[in-house]
Amino acid sequence: MTVTASPDVSRAAQVLSRPFTVGGLTVPNRIVMAPMTRQFSPGGVPGADVASYYARRAGAGVGLIVTEGTYVGHESAGESDRVPRFHGEEQLAGWAKVAEAVHAAGGRIVPQLWHIGMVRRQGKPPYPEAPAVGPSGLRLDGTEGTGRAMTSQDLDDVVAAFADAAAAAERIGFDGVELHGAHGYLIDQFLWAGTNRRTDAYGGDPVARTRFAAEIVAAVRASVSPEFPVILRYSQWKQDAYDARLAETPEELEAVLAPLAAAGVDAFHASTRRYWVPEFEGSDLNLAGWTRKLTGKAAITVGSVGLDGEFLKAFQGEGAGVGSLDNLVERLERDEFDLVAVGRALLQDPRWAAKVLAGRFDELAPYDAASLGSLS
Repeated sequence: MTVTASPDVSRAAQVLSRPFTVGGLTVPNRIVMAPMTRQFSPGGVPGADVASYYARRAGAGVGLIVTEGTYVGHESAGESDRVPRFHGEEQLAGWAKVAEAVHAAGGRIVPQLWHIGMVRRQGKPPYPEAPAVGPSGLRLDGTEGTGRAMTSQDLDDVVAAFADAAAAAERIGFDGVELHGAHGYLIDQFLWAGTNRRTDAYGGDPVARTRFAAEIVAAVRASVSPEFPVILRYSQWKQDAYDARLAETPEELEAVLAPLAAAGVDAFHASTRRYWVPEFEGSDLNLAGWTRKLTGKAAITVGSVGLDGEFLKAFQGEGAGVGSLDNLVERLERDEFDLVAVGRALLQDPRWAAKVLAGRFDELAPYDAASLGSLS
């Protein structure tokens, strides 16, 4: 495959090298490692290999690392015993070592806090007796699942679980938290009309559907210090529903985001499949750009950064070439968004950030899913 280098490598390196501050956290550059599920934590405990995996990328120039999704302390939060948890003495001790290793390498790190909700269960859950739960007991395709709709007590318990996890993150040395509100998982299931059919205060119009997410954000904000950054990842698309949308217009998007910003979100991580695609007709702004414009909050863009291939190639076992960063740099220069999350390119090459920041684009390797091995 052809490697396409940016013709103005010094410009790209200069723009991406600028530091950025959100809350009390200053990151040394604009490159973020995107969260990517790995399932390398038996018993939900991140080990030395997990610490090495993140520290390796921190030491190679990544400004901010967002960890893979980690289950909060609720009995229905997840399905895999190899996905790390962010609760429990042994699990948190493991995460403390991860944070320590990243800091020793010169990086910054936040955990992504996660509850899967009513997604298709593919393995044995950590708590097999616990049913899947969601806003209305519906799968992403709108059919009834094997779980149930959440009660008021369920809502309170999940809110508390997120708040407890955030407090633990600050206590053991992390630099902030990210709440996973994207891709059809629990928080997103409340935001999306396709899965939220509730008739109480948590369902109905777009503002009502944000209530659960806003309560989680507010509880997290209250559980940590004022300068501790709270990031929320959200998306229009869902698993197996790539054409799903929370909002068809900027006005509808503002109705969703405004209550979340007011509740205490410091930065939004706007997840798209391709960052260069305009979100609404009549504007070149992508989802992160609209998010920043509508809320005034910091925004992280993501979606095939550094690749010239399609999003789904990673899941089809195909590769993708190295894409130009010119368009990305131009958008950063005009402050469309603030930070750039990189996923598969950083899996392929742990030193991707160092090479880009030094202008060594000719050293970047094309993405090849078959060559990733153990994702070290």
